[in-house]
Amino acid sequence: MRKRLTIFTDGACHGNPGPSGVGVVICDEKGATVKNLSEYIGETTNNVAEYMALIYGLQEALILRADEVIINTDSELLAKQLKKEYKIKDADLKILYRQAGHLLGGFVKYEVKHIDRSDNKGADKLANKAIGQESLF
Repeated sequence: MRKRLTIFTDGACHGNPGPSGVGVVICDEKGATVKNLSEYIGETTNNVAEYMALIYGLQEALILRADEVIINTDSELLAKQLKKEYKIKDADLKILYRQAGHLLGGFVKYEVKHIDRSDNKGADKLANKAIGQESLF
């Protein structure tokens, strides 16, 4: 039987660029949270933070031995770039896109969903919490 996880990702940035964090909520097939991630990632742009949140989420899903993932993001840019509806012009994002693509290759199946910000409050809270932890570094 395949293991399917649902990933909610969000990148936050105070200023653009500015101090940034990632937040990830990973849920099992019943909707129960199996993992929360909150990491400060330094000074970067909001779009880089969104990609980094995705990468953290995909890495964790692989560690949890998922076969399938449903990726939920409130970043229209990220969702449309992953679906190849938008071109990627920024050099930094191209690198992160390739890294995400490499990780996605580890799953039997994946789906990318663009969701409303109001449906992504858990990941948003974790991303902003991570920015508050910047003084620890």
